[in-house]
Formats: sequence, structure tokens, C-alpha cells
Amino acid sequence: MGTVKVRQKYQITIPEDVRKRIPLRVGERVEVIAKENGILIRPIVEIPRDQAWFWNQEWQSQVQKSLNDIERGKFKRFNSVQEAREHFGD
Repeated sequence: MGTVKVRQKYQITIPEDVRKRIPLRVGERVEVIAKENGILIRPIVEIPRDQAWFWNQEWQSQVQKSLNDIERGKFKRFNSVQEAREHFGD
């Protein structure tokens, strides 16, 4: 916790000790909520960081290719893990 000064255009700087304790990076968005006794500022989780790999361009392209293959019937169904391992040479 710390104090900050409201500057022109109502800008504030989040104190370093607070920044170290929250998962917030430059360029990310925050939600600002007026409360009865103050202001609540909290990060907006648009894509959880631990899932960001899934939403990158390359991964989404591969997912779309797979969905297209499934739609065209271009896939193989296995009756067991062993059967799949044998097919893939494991």
C-alpha cells in the first residue's frame, strides 16, 4: 500500500511495492470501479497468461486445420491406446 498523487488527466502511478505483488504488465488493461469508500483498480484477465500459448496465431492456425480435417473426415479413430501407439510407431 502506498500513496500517489493524481496528476493531469487524472493519471496515477502504481507504486513499485504494489506492482511487485500483482500480475500486471505494461500495456495490459485494468478495470476501475467506484466503491462507497474508494476506488478499486484490478487487472482485466482477457486471456489468462497460462493459456496464452493456445491463443497465439500459429496455434490457432493448427487448431483450425485440425477442425477442417475432422469436418472432411480426414482422421483415424483408434480402439485403444495400444493401437494408436502402434500406428504412430511408439
